[in-house]
Amino acid sequence: MVKNKRIFRALYDQVAAKAGAMLQYFSAQGVTIAATLLYGLLCVRLLPSSEYAKFVVLFGVQGTLLVLMDVNFSGTLIPLVGDRIDNRKLIADYVASLRQLSYWAFGIVGTGTIFFYPILVKHRNWNWPVVASMIVILLISTWFVRIGSAYGAVLILLSKRALWYRAQMISSVGTLILLGLFWWLRLLGPFTAILLNVLGLVYVGIDYYLHARKLLGVVGTPTPQLKRAIVGLALPNVPQAIFYALQGQISLFLITFFGHTQGVSSVGALARLGQIFVIFKQGNALFIEPYFAKLPKSRLRSSYTITLLLTAAICLAVMQMTYFFPQVLLWVLGPQYSNLRFEVQLAVAASSISFFSSVMWCIHTARKFVYWWNVGLSIGLTLAVQILFIFKADMSTVRGVLWLTVATNVTSLFINVLSGAYGFIKGPRETEEKPVMVPESVVESEAYMDLYPLEDGSMPLEPVPRKSES
Repeated sequence: MVKNKRIFRALYDQVAAKAGAMLQYFSAQGVTIAATLLYGLLCVRLLPSSEYAKFVVLFGVQGTLLVLMDVNFSGTLIPLVGDRIDNRKLIADYVASLRQLSYWAFGIVGTGTIFFYPILVKHRNWNWPVVASMIVILLISTWFVRIGSAYGAVLILLSKRALWYRAQMISSVGTLILLGLFWWLRLLGPFTAILLNVLGLVYVGIDYYLHARKLLGVVGTPTPQLKRAIVGLALPNVPQAIFYALQGQISLFLITFFGHTQGVSSVGALARLGQIFVIFKQGNALFIEPYFAKLPKSRLRSSYTITLLLTAAICLAVMQMTYFFPQVLLWVLGPQYSNLRFEVQLAVAASSISFFSSVMWCIHTARKFVYWWNVGLSIGLTLAVQILFIFKADMSTVRGVLWLTVATNVTSLFINVLSGAYGFIKGPRETEEKPVMVPESVVESEAYMDLYPLEDGSMPLEPVPRKSES
């Protein structure tokens, strides 16, 4: 009887902890996502389409640069550390190794940005001071977002989600208030909206950096072994990441280069609707990846199936709402975009497919279902689909580039399905040359130490004695 009570109590505590974390996420991140979405939609409505195009192009290119500067290196931290979260020195060493790798990536990508960005926007008739200012803003913002990505992963790994949420909330709500203030003062323009958004990104990067360094409490040392482990896990995805960084915004790039300014702003406005899924996509890194990285193999299939079924239900619900009530979303975008009824449905369908595929990819990365063979297949199939659309469809129209996005996302989903099936059959890919060795004395001293939640639900900064099993 006593044993059953203990089992029930342990199960209750586990469920309550997970429910509390989810409630905290949707309440805190609900505010953050709502403020971010409102910020973007206000820019859509308040800025003329010709000015909003600057906002769209800059942050579209920023999304590409972020992937190129990271190529999934930051995403390797959680699966490589795995269940060794008590070893703060190991985590700090991984972060230091990531930092060294990022310097090279930033130098290469930054140089390419200076050269290629003016070519991309040469048909927009923007003068050289405007283009030069946009390049400087791009380089500064992407550097701080990369910092936030690496050190934010440390906060998630150490179960300090409250700190992660707080920085995001302060950034999104603060920039929204400032946007309203500048609009009230009649000082709102494209560069004001851009700089306020960048200010929020810089704040988050600095906040994550300071808290992660404090939590780790040790200075990391980059080592060739850890850098090889990072590159070894990320390397099969590097060609694919580079490819998708470029083609992920191909709709925007094509219409920026070939289309007209109104088309650029329309594609950007429709992309705002894809933020419906942002609150769920951020949950991938916060909940899904850490959960599946630590999940016992015996529970993998059932958890995988349940997660994908829930994801599919969310996607279908959003698509059904858009199909029956597109006028609601058109009203949100404003009168400048009232003629985009079918385009709204296409944009949401593309975002739904992308979200479902991102959940699969997140799980596969956490379980190290990452292989060389699917990279060539993914790039080949995607290129074939895109070349077909470029020659057969009108890439200067909003509808044409949206159909291209839908087809590209379907191709990506197909590749993820194949990767998942292969992973379940063949198992994960080995990445580390050797396990990271810990001195025997340290192992013995920590043999009876663990991390347990405190009464308020937070995690202690230092290990505490393991609870008695009796």
